[in-house]
Amino acid sequence: MEGKIKMNNNRDCFGADIEAVITSFNQGTMILEAVESLCAQTLLPKKIIIVDDGSKEENSIRILKDMEKKADLSVPVMIHYQENRGVSSARNTGIKKTLAPMVLVLDGDDKLEPEFTEYVSQLLRDNPSMVAASSRMHTFGILDSIVCPAGGNISSFLSRNCCPATHILRREIFEQCGGYDESMRSGFEDWDFFLSMIETSPEAWIGIVDKPLIQYRTAPASSNIKSMDKRLEIMRFMIEKHISSYHDHLADALLGIETISNLRLYHWENEVTHAIRSHQEISRLSKEFLESPTYGDGGMASAVRIASIGEEK
Repeated sequence: MEGKIKMNNNRDCFGADIEAVITSFNQGTMILEAVESLCAQTLLPKKIIIVDDGSKEENSIRILKDMEKKADLSVPVMIHYQENRGVSSARNTGIKKTLAPMVLVLDGDDKLEPEFTEYVSQLLRDNPSMVAASSRMHTFGILDSIVCPAGGNISSFLSRNCCPATHILRREIFEQCGGYDESMRSGFEDWDFFLSMIETSPEAWIGIVDKPLIQYRTAPASSNIKSMDKRLEIMRFMIEKHISSYHDHLADALLGIETISNLRLYHWENEVTHAIRSHQEISRLSKEFLESPTYGDGGMASAVRIASIGEEK
């Protein structure tokens, strides 16, 4: 098997109430990194279930077959193979094979810091109304950054997704809400799933550990990036699916979207202002916007503030 899986050999570190599910699709040696990160946790999951969603790439299949033969892993690993049905199906299949009350869901191309399971599961233990929990993310690959999702209740999740796809969930809540929507194969299935979980109770919410304990791989061809091309189409589907929640929290949803829009406009305005004051060329699109600003959404006000720079003495 390519790569060596580091292990936490302290058997007292097992979390008897946690099992892990990793989804895999043509991910080659990246799946080894994901498993390695789970085997190095300060609180080990009781079992790791890998669901391969119809991989065709020979090296990926060979790596999984070699892993099945490993007898010295610090965490027992079970691999389930299925025809390609999408990540929602793979996650549902894996979670249904677990028995523990808490399930860690991890994508096969990501990995975890050693404290993820310990810190995130403790958040769930301390908060009975919390249906799932995760942490901040450190992105690597194309983008090196710290991403800080905030979690929250139903109002928070109506305007945007506030939790990473990698998280720990309560299995009973998974059963109550029916799991991931397997018809969603274009993206945002995790956001939809979190909404479904939060809808199981008025007190339900999702927590976030304020440390970057997820190592999130970024690439321009990733499914997450591609899904943005269909964002409006998928959001319409989700709004219609969760129409009762949007109806009951309409003001929160609209104000949440407006807050995001205003923040992005503010950042753009500051960038253009800085460029003008530094006597730098601004982009063609920025010039076109200033020549014909949008109306009714703060665009014209922003353009006026930028134009006023020329009046400064």
